[in-house]
Amino acid sequence: MTQASSSTENQQAIMLTGDDLPLHCPGPKAPLWSMHPRVFLDVTKTGVAKCPYCSTEYRLAPGAVVHAH
Repeated sequence: MTQASSSTENQQAIMLTGDDLPLHCPGPKAPLWSMHPRVFLDVTKTGVAKCPYCSTEYRLAPGAVVHAH
């Protein structure tokens, strides 16, 4: 996962590859202070997903290959 600027907001979008799926928030490297209930997000249909708890935006990187799960 990498972070990139989001054009719609001043927040950072987290860019994902197919290896980062299935996607859940918070991620395994999230700091303890930012923990909330784990929620699985579907980024495969539109290429973008936003966490309902912390509003973190996730995006599929251009050319990302999504493997069947």
